[in-house]
Amino acid sequence: MVKEAIATGDSVEQAFEQACKMLGVESHEAEFEILELPGKKKFGLFGGAPAKVRAFTKTGPAQAAAEYLQKVLEGMGIPSVQIETVEQEGGALLSLTGDDIGFIIGHRGETLDALQYLSGLVANHVEDSYYRITLDIGNYREKRKETLEALGKKMAAKALKTQRNCSLEPMNPYERRIIHTAVQEVEGVKSWSEGEDLGRHVVIGPEGGEKPMFRRQGNRSRSGDFHKDRGGRPPQGNKYAGGNRSSKNGGHSDYRGSSSRESRPPQKTPAGSLYGKVDVAKKAD
Repeated sequence: MVKEAIATGDSVEQAFEQACKMLGVESHEAEFEILELPGKKKFGLFGGAPAKVRAFTKTGPAQAAAEYLQKVLEGMGIPSVQIETVEQEGGALLSLTGDDIGFIIGHRGETLDALQYLSGLVANHVEDSYYRITLDIGNYREKRKETLEALGKKMAAKALKTQRNCSLEPMNPYERRIIHTAVQEVEGVKSWSEGEDLGRHVVIGPEGGEKPMFRRQGNRSRSGDFHKDRGGRPPQGNKYAGGNRSSKNGGHSDYRGSSSRESRPPQKTPAGSLYGKVDVAKKAD
């Protein structure tokens, strides 16, 4: 990215100084091109023309990102933030320092990530090749990395013990890579990403896949099969086991199944009738 300004002056030096002021840089930070040399005045009084100079600076991706970030922070009401740029392989680290700027990090780094994303877009408009911008405040990135590594190993151990998949909260690509790297150090588990866009997250599970899980209800499994190892067997020959079955007299049994310890069949009377002996009065003549 090239920034330029054109200015005039009585001499080339004056024109160049004026152009640098317009760019907001010192004279040693800019280059210049002479567009017009000053014309001499006749008899030292008449005619003549001023010098015209084009001053310009070539802005690299890191510098463009830092300048953009500075403007954004000023718009947020924090103009006193200092930005230190450190060139790295394939990108640059922009470290922010200042008083009471911790809130720029945001909830779990969300605000910092957003500023980093926007600054990266600006940097990648300068050159055709990909240029990675990383923002940091108070060594937050390193602390966050240690936290994520510990989380990844902890959830991997849980997945290995329970033989079940464990889903983590949505994360950006950089943080998901940290989790994947940490999981690789735990034998017997694997990790992958699921979801789309802002909902993309890491899932950690056993290498062989999840094991089937049964939930027992009495002597039955969730699938309805009886467990022989528990001694369970389907009811046979028990007229009270079905629950709500009709009695011989057309009534309904109040017993809901033989599995209840308090359930008992009704006691028969000596006469053999379910309800006892019933005398029917004779009709009077």
